[in-house]
Amino acid sequence: MMMAQVSLYPLAQEDLNPAIEEVWKTFKERGLQYRITPMSTCVWAEEDGRVFSALEEAFARARAHGSAVMVMTVTSGGKVKALLEYL
Repeated sequence: MMMAQVSLYPLAQEDLNPAIEEVWKTFKERGLQYRITPMSTCVWAEEDGRVFSALEEAFARARAHGSAVMVMTVTSGGKVKALLEYL
């Protein structure tokens, strides 16, 4: 199991929501579990590749709205279940 904590920072965009919503839409369409928090979004799945490929697609879709920076932190294994208790 793998989890990524992701923050997207749209740059020089009048409306930030479309780019951020593309990230969430990608996770939903890919059937991934995710949780939105005030400062970031956590996304997780049993297979690492599903998370990484979704992050790549999400970033590409967000950039279609303009420049953006994506910051992520990744963990795996048993730590994921422990982290979910805090979300």
